[in-house]
Amino acid sequence: MTVPLPHSRAWPAGAHAGRRALIVVALAAALLAGCNRRRDIGPVVVSAIGSAPQIADASRVALDAPTRILMDSTAQGLVRFDAAGQIVPGLAERWIVIDDGRSYIFRLRETEWSDGRPVVAADVVKALSRQIAPESRNPLAPYLTAIDEVVEMTPQVIEVRLSRPRPDLLRLFAQPELAVLHPITRGGTGPFRRLRRDGARVLLRPSFDPARVATEEIEEPGPEANVQLIGERAARAITRFTERQSDLVLGGSFNDWPVVALADIAPANMHIDPAAGLFGLAIVDRAGFLADAQNRMALAQSIDRPALVAAFAPGWAPVEQILPAQLDSAAPPALPAWASLAAAERRRGALARVMRWRSAHPGPLVLRVALPQGPGATTFFGFVGAGLRSIGIEPRRVPWAADADLRLIDSVAPYDSARWYLARACQLCGEQAIAALEAARNAATLAERAQLLAAADSAINEDAAFIPIARPLRWSLVAERLKSFAENSRAWHPLNALRRETR
Repeated sequence: MTVPLPHSRAWPAGAHAGRRALIVVALAAALLAGCNRRRDIGPVVVSAIGSAPQIADASRVALDAPTRILMDSTAQGLVRFDAAGQIVPGLAERWIVIDDGRSYIFRLRETEWSDGRPVVAADVVKALSRQIAPESRNPLAPYLTAIDEVVEMTPQVIEVRLSRPRPDLLRLFAQPELAVLHPITRGGTGPFRRLRRDGARVLLRPSFDPARVATEEIEEPGPEANVQLIGERAARAITRFTERQSDLVLGGSFNDWPVVALADIAPANMHIDPAAGLFGLAIVDRAGFLADAQNRMALAQSIDRPALVAAFAPGWAPVEQILPAQLDSAAPPALPAWASLAAAERRRGALARVMRWRSAHPGPLVLRVALPQGPGATTFFGFVGAGLRSIGIEPRRVPWAADADLRLIDSVAPYDSARWYLARACQLCGEQAIAALEAARNAATLAERAQLLAAADSAINEDAAFIPIARPLRWSLVAERLKSFAENSRAWHPLNALRRETR
């Protein structure tokens, strides 16, 4: 590229050397910026960290990041998330909530399946009913138990009837796990259609939407409107981005952070979402030492949270409570009794608990910590293991799905309810904590639910069934051509909301 020189003008005597230095710096900066700029031509190339993306039924299999992105792109539920994580119309063009949150009525917009058949209420009723059925393996099903039935009122109107009020239901309906698929072809009505697949690569093209065609002047979308979605390992995705062979990397977590931290990524391309959710260790075995709540609290006291999060991303903040805010609870988040203690005082108290146990139970005290494979998990285990060793416990790392005493939970909250946080943290709670959580789930009114959620928060906190450490770390690498990319608390970035000129 050609960089124009500054216009000549008179400079004070003795300033020519400084002028030449400024010109050299300006030239270098301009050339560097030109080299770093990606050409805004061709499809947007997106790497999603995980396996090859595929269309899948969430009632049967778990969806990893690339598959969730593909499902959101080619299919949709009644509503969707926009770039900012806010609710926008999906299959439903409008809706109302009545009876204090016990009834949601949706009017479907006019749209078609890929085979040309119109989407009707019966299709949506059948698809949603399968996802919330008792035998469903959909991870959202436990939070949809208040739904009594999904009813076809007319071919274009459905009603979701609930036994208990749920004013936050729309955020669950926006998740890819509740996308509605064609009963035979398994296709969807999302903003994209699959053009072709090549191994782990899927080429997507903006879909035809008859509702948007008001005149015969229809412009065929250019290649820049297409998206190539690739499912791959974090190291390969980061390398592809640094080599300017992709425009976006999605699905980054704490486990991949050590890899991206070593890469030469410009700060303008690095985005960290203010993700809401849980990141910590769940107690999944309550035998022996872990049978006592005070002993379980000793584990939480041993971890140096500020040092742990400082080893990862800048600004990643530690937490000591399960709930991030009051949310729909009647009280502020419950704090553990040790939260007011200094770090040294916490460790002394925890060590005393362990020493008392070991005096009555001679021999080594070993705890199994279940973690995923990856460099971030290795760093995490180093800090957690050091904390446990400092109080006389020997940690042993095991695979995430293996039998364990502690298991990492790293989940973004699908909706903003205290119940999600408490139920997700309560992998193995005591009877009192379980009863409190169940009472909150069955509350007849929102006011009663709020009071019972506060009681459940307190009970689970006293039960010490979960060790909070931070909120989920979610990062993306974003090229400057994607002007509409926005960080949000859902850590969710729809492929149709990346560029201003695409839907």
